[in-house]
Amino acid sequence: MRSSIYGISFFFLFCIFPLVSGQLASKQSNTMITVSHQLANSSWNVEKEQNPCLWEGVTCNAPHNDSILSLSLSGFGLSNSSFLPLLCQINSLQSLDFSSNLFNSIPVEFFNSCGEIDGLKSLNFSKSMLVGSLPTFQKFVGLESLDLSFNSLNGSIDSQLNGLSALKSLNLSFNHFTGSVPSRLGKSRVLEQFELSLNRFTGEIASEIWEHGNLIKIDLSGNHLNGIIPESFVNLTKLETLILSSNQLHGAIPAGLLGIATLQRFTANQNNFVDLPSTNPSMSLKILDLSYNKITGRILPQLLLGSTLQTVDLSYNMLTGPIPVTISSSLVRLRLGSNYLSSPIPSTSFVSLPNLTYLELDNNSFTGTITPQIGSNRKLALLNLAQNKLNGTLPDELLNLTQLEVLKLQLNKLSGEIPNQIGSFNNFDGPIPKTLSKLNDLEVLDLSNNSFSGTIPDFLVTLSSLSQLVLSNNQLYGVLPQFKPHVSVYINGNPQLHRPQDNPPVLSKKRKSVGVTIVIAFAAAVLAVEVVAIVFLLISRRLSEVNEEQLQSLEVLSPPRVIQANMLTANGGP
Repeated sequence: MRSSIYGISFFFLFCIFPLVSGQLASKQSNTMITVSHQLANSSWNVEKEQNPCLWEGVTCNAPHNDSILSLSLSGFGLSNSSFLPLLCQINSLQSLDFSSNLFNSIPVEFFNSCGEIDGLKSLNFSKSMLVGSLPTFQKFVGLESLDLSFNSLNGSIDSQLNGLSALKSLNLSFNHFTGSVPSRLGKSRVLEQFELSLNRFTGEIASEIWEHGNLIKIDLSGNHLNGIIPESFVNLTKLETLILSSNQLHGAIPAGLLGIATLQRFTANQNNFVDLPSTNPSMSLKILDLSYNKITGRILPQLLLGSTLQTVDLSYNMLTGPIPVTISSSLVRLRLGSNYLSSPIPSTSFVSLPNLTYLELDNNSFTGTITPQIGSNRKLALLNLAQNKLNGTLPDELLNLTQLEVLKLQLNKLSGEIPNQIGSFNNFDGPIPKTLSKLNDLEVLDLSNNSFSGTIPDFLVTLSSLSQLVLSNNQLYGVLPQFKPHVSVYINGNPQLHRPQDNPPVLSKKRKSVGVTIVIAFAAAVLAVEVVAIVFLLISRRLSEVNEEQLQSLEVLSPPRVIQANMLTANGGP
């Protein structure tokens, strides 16, 4: 008896307790209900769901669900921001996301009230169409992430962020801020992400930035910064990403910058740099982009040797000399176009680079023949050797590049013939797939130079928009179905595939007289019909002329239209 009582008690506790503990604090619940009435948003509707913890974008502290930790109203399409201070009454908040709305401005009361929430760590107002100057964050002592990107905020940044002593991530990109790049950011010494791209900052990069020793990412691209990269940047020993593209920076790149052990990406294209770094790059470096600068001199061998390198872009500079004889086997993209590089392309540079997909050496002064070793890079999809001084014939090894999609060789001194096999991208086999039957707007279908087999499926005849069908050089067989007269069909290179016989069967002599009689009778009938038709045409022609004159007087004839064709090709070309 006693055990059954205990069993009932435990059952009561496990079944009823979740219901009791799942009650949101009354103050927070009332706040959420008040806000929902102001929003009139179907996602926050107390009539449909009484528990705010179950509303879209609301995260509570599981399993108790008695307080709200995070609110996301991202993409709600809100334009009135007057409700924002009400949410600051929820003192358990850790994250607020108001991105992708139409607020235009943020009430001052919001900063005064939400600044009192010590546990608030993340605040996101990106893509909210905000205008005006940067708000002042006097409190927010626990805020770690602030995102105001993709707005229209303007003015300079002075002391507005001084109170953010715990800030780790600051994103003010895609705004209209002016003046100098903020460097000290008040009391914050734990900053890790510093993103100010696509603004209108001017002046030099302050050397004091190195005082933020925890910086992992710096993005100052798309501004109007000038001067040099401060030497003190080499002291940022945790730096992983440095993006300085599209500014007016000049001078030499600090010698030890690429040697920062943690550096993975350095992008400084579209500036006025004149020298390449002289030290060995970090073994962590994956992306190096110094294109569109004024860099002179030779490419140092160590620059292309990093064991983790994936992309190197030195195009549109004034580099001279040869390509280094050894290149990292991890490279995926190498762009050296539009320089003054010369000498023959080294045969050892491009031996079995298993990941190389894009190779651009165009608009230089390379001489000699195309090295056959390029053909060993089986993943090449783009090979651009145009506008050089290359001569000789194309090496047969290029036929090994079965994944090649773009080959540019123009404006050289090459001779001989282009192998027919170049440009053959696929080897499909089996029957022609039935899924093509759903392409009712298909006008051109090219399945040539593959290994398709079987008979021609009847559904191809029913494609109402088809005007050209290319089936050449496959393994198809049987009799070609009867296509509509306007459809051009090419079947050469399929020995077992033939068109229907057009020759009629030979008539026997016994039926000759009957046949002649039928032909004469048929000819007489046709002649009678033609006489009637001529009379009808003479009458209708006059009626047509009258109708045409009337139509031209009522409307202006529209010009001929060109309808865009749809083409599907299985081999990359017609």
